[in-house]
Amino acid sequence: MQLLTIARAMLLNPTILVLDEATSSVDTRTEVEIQKAMNRLMKDKTSFVIAHRLSTIKNADLILVVKDGDIIERGNHSELLQRKGFYFTLHQSQFEG
Repeated sequence: MQLLTIARAMLLNPTILVLDEATSSVDTRTEVEIQKAMNRLMKDKTSFVIAHRLSTIKNADLILVVKDGDIIERGNHSELLQRKGFYFTLHQSQFEG
């Protein structure tokens, strides 16, 4: 059902797209394919992606890190890793933990 919902949203060719945990119930391989398709379809458009899996958002132009309802960090993937803050800790736990 989740994939069908994503496909329907893509077919509408929106100028703005909001995705909340859109790939949370798919396997890693499927998530990668969805991300590739979304990157092509949303080129030069605005998308807001809410995710716990950092792999889902690592290519974003701007990542807002929210903790306890507050934005505690902002930047792209590389910038946030270099700061070695909360995002860095999450990254370590998901990919090297």
